[in-house]
Amino acid sequence: MERPLRVAVIGTGPAGIYAADHLIKTSEAVTVDIFDRLPTPYGLIRYGVAPDHPRIKEVVNALYRVLNNPRIRFIGNVEYGVDVKQDELQRFYDATIIATGAEKDRPLDIPGIELAGSFGAADFASWYNGHPDVPREWPLEATEVAVIGAGNVAVDVARILAKTADELLETEIPDNVYRHLKDSPVTDVHLFSRRGPAQVKFTPMELRELDASPNVEVIVHPEGIEFDEGSLAAMRATRHVKMCVDILQNWAVRDPRDRPRRLHLHFLQSPVEVLGDGRVAGLRTETQELTGDGWVRGTGEFTDWPVQAVYRAVGYLSQALPDLPFDTTTGTIPHTAGRILDLDGDHLPGMYVTGWIKRGPVGLIGHTKGDAGETVASIVADEAKLPVAPERDLEAILAHLANRGVRATNWAGWQLLDEHEIALGAPHGRKRVKVVPRTDMIEICNG
Repeated sequence: MERPLRVAVIGTGPAGIYAADHLIKTSEAVTVDIFDRLPTPYGLIRYGVAPDHPRIKEVVNALYRVLNNPRIRFIGNVEYGVDVKQDELQRFYDATIIATGAEKDRPLDIPGIELAGSFGAADFASWYNGHPDVPREWPLEATEVAVIGAGNVAVDVARILAKTADELLETEIPDNVYRHLKDSPVTDVHLFSRRGPAQVKFTPMELRELDASPNVEVIVHPEGIEFDEGSLAAMRATRHVKMCVDILQNWAVRDPRDRPRRLHLHFLQSPVEVLGDGRVAGLRTETQELTGDGWVRGTGEFTDWPVQAVYRAVGYLSQALPDLPFDTTTGTIPHTAGRILDLDGDHLPGMYVTGWIKRGPVGLIGHTKGDAGETVASIVADEAKLPVAPERDLEAILAHLANRGVRATNWAGWQLLDEHEIALGAPHGRKRVKVVPRTDMIEICNG
């Protein structure tokens, strides 16, 4: 008689949830427990996507349908390596998939980046999304701000900094974030891209959203609107690149509009130093020139921008996990087709990986589906030789966590919290008001 396969997934962002979905479709006997160190599911969809992105957040509806399957069990407020360790999971599960993603900021190695007033975009996104493990305060004291990067996260950060707080009131932005943004003295936000307009990583939708605010004038500085053969090839090859370039060119030549805040887009400007004595007093950039293939080189011409805060949005970075190999250069767990490899290049029995910690923090949410499919295919191929978990009762892991004093949350508890947040927002015409403190979330989840 075939034993029912028991699998643990660590991480309830899209990568982990897609993996769980693939797993239960392989056999009606498979059951999955999906763990998260937070009391809530959805990972960066809840705590990394800007609150004024309702269309992107609609992906939650699809993820909800997966987690609502009775063969998938959400277990929150459980940290891998702290509340439950790898060898302990092997008592309860035949296989474990690591899907912890990437939520830290990639470093930017330039002088002065450590000054007060210099921040990581991921940290800022966690704050404005009400992540329970970050401070409730944020020093919004600058009138001019620099954002370094040309991806969707950079655009999100620039937009949130430039918008007025009242424009965000209809979203699920936490009350403490609203109060801080309300008091922000910002007048100008400068976004710097090292390469040209044909090499930007943001999407046309993200770009258009920059210009949707009635209080923000988007200014494209025309001196950076340059193209080489590599740029033209990119525009011919990819429709969304051509769309972004057309939008930027139109903005570069339009008449000025009288709005209280300005968002400046600078292309072919590479940051080389954050200026200041003890805290940020400026940003120095070097003008770049295109080299014919879409890449750039420095010209030796420098500009100092009088900003008082700098936000780097140069990529996310995964974190190493206890008792698992980790490649610090790529920020990934070494693997072959999702099978985690030890230091000798051998497969760690029963251990798998998917998502950004598998392939690096690149691509859109949908790309994690392919990752999950590959990893689950490896599990199915390995099933006959997987180590058999000795404690197969579904309640055994919950009893183990309770004995450790872990106050785990579950799917029914998340639904209570979800309803609670929606009810908090309803009297004010808002979709929800997030509960931020972890202890409050746990209390609500546990009834």
